[in-house]
Amino acid sequence: MAIRHISTGSPFEAQIGYSRAVVADGWVFVAGTTGYDYANMAMPYSIEAQCENALATIQEALKEAGSGLDHVVRVNYIVPDKAEWPKCWPITSKAFAVAKPAATMISADLQNAEMKIEIEVTARISA
Repeated sequence: MAIRHISTGSPFEAQIGYSRAVVADGWVFVAGTTGYDYANMAMPYSIEAQCENALATIQEALKEAGSGLDHVVRVNYIVPDKAEWPKCWPITSKAFAVAKPAATMISADLQNAEMKIEIEVTARISA
């Protein structure tokens, strides 16, 4: 089984020792992704902007892997403040309107205090 690693070039991937995504046996496993704007390495303040950025990063990794948001079968959301989670619903429901993946939301602290959401997905390779 060939395994392929996908990187966004984020300094965190090298510092911590992980890949943005791993492609194996027809599956794409995308690491927990926060809302950094990698163009300027800044974290937006709002959970909505962070959610949009995280999904855009995930979408690019999936595209590079030969998949896409419409092929996501599982998504995990991690938010430190569960009261903010409903603000993301319009964004996530639009992103996953076709896939309608199995989903879990967990409330837990994230690595840095400015992080308001982390999203992890598993997808199939496009046919």
